[in-house]
Amino acid sequence: MYIMADLGPYGKLGQRDYEQVLCTLKVDSNGVITVKPDFTDNRGPYRIVIEGEKQELWKYTIKNVSSPAQREEEEREQRVFKDLYGRHKEYLSSLVGSDFEMAVPGSLRLFVNGEVVSAQGYEYDNLYVHFFVELPDYWSTPSYQQLSGVTQTCATKSVGMDEVAYFSYPFTFEASFFHDTETLEDLSQWPVLYLEVISLDFWQRYRVEGYGSIVLPTAPGSHTITASTWRPVELGTLAELRRFFIGGSLELEDLSYVRIPGTFKGDRLSRFGFRSKTTGSVTFRFNCLQQSMAFLESLASTWKKMQSVLEGMGRFSQQNNIFNVLEAFQRARRRMQEAQ
Repeated sequence: MYIMADLGPYGKLGQRDYEQVLCTLKVDSNGVITVKPDFTDNRGPYRIVIEGEKQELWKYTIKNVSSPAQREEEEREQRVFKDLYGRHKEYLSSLVGSDFEMAVPGSLRLFVNGEVVSAQGYEYDNLYVHFFVELPDYWSTPSYQQLSGVTQTCATKSVGMDEVAYFSYPFTFEASFFHDTETLEDLSQWPVLYLEVISLDFWQRYRVEGYGSIVLPTAPGSHTITASTWRPVELGTLAELRRFFIGGSLELEDLSYVRIPGTFKGDRLSRFGFRSKTTGSVTFRFNCLQQSMAFLESLASTWKKMQSVLEGMGRFSQQNNIFNVLEAFQRARRRMQEAQ
């Protein structure tokens, strides 16, 4: 239901242009009434400005003049709210689900929610970033998982002395580490993110603006990392003229050459004679989550060590319950694995 007012001048009443909605009332299936805007109470009045031959300002208040609710009505309202919140809680629980997938013993699962935030300090405008993640030995990823991505093309804007392109491009992936003869403490190689910054002009000519790499954060949590980039160059004016007028530039055939090529076998890697130029930088934001049975086992051993001390202090009841839950979960997990 709408409560409306006709604010037209004398002689122009009834015209639609001067009609204004003062208040909207809605009633849902549970009998809950919603008033928008809310009652003014101690707040100042609402204002409506009319533009016409002369500007007019109207003020109005909304008050609840109903008689106070009886005790039975208040209790019924509380029951309605309780039932409403209960159904909403069940809805959220159905979205989450009851199954919690555990990592295989001796493995580590890594979940990364990342964002390509911005790129700054490059020579040309209209930038986009091509990136991919390289997994070292004993790392794997689900078959459906994509380990690469390309951002949208973004124009730069002046921020201080720099030209900055803001992408805010999100990406996500997961990977797992598993090796029979290794432990989680022996992890020496971690996934690496390689990136390539490219500019695109009006004539669809592209130029490589820089290459870079980032070792993904080894600690869980939120991390913001800025990767500096470089690009290969040719000596001489002709190469720069070619880059400016017809686009194109020297490119790496293998992006892993930014660090250590995946095909390299040996003790020494020489880049003697390879000329490069420092360019800009790209900022990434990572939110990392790690999952492993080793964390649960470490927690359980910690509770066992603390058990005697806490019992002596008479405050072990709550911690003991948590430990019992962990032990019961482990027993159920072992039974499920044996059944499989």
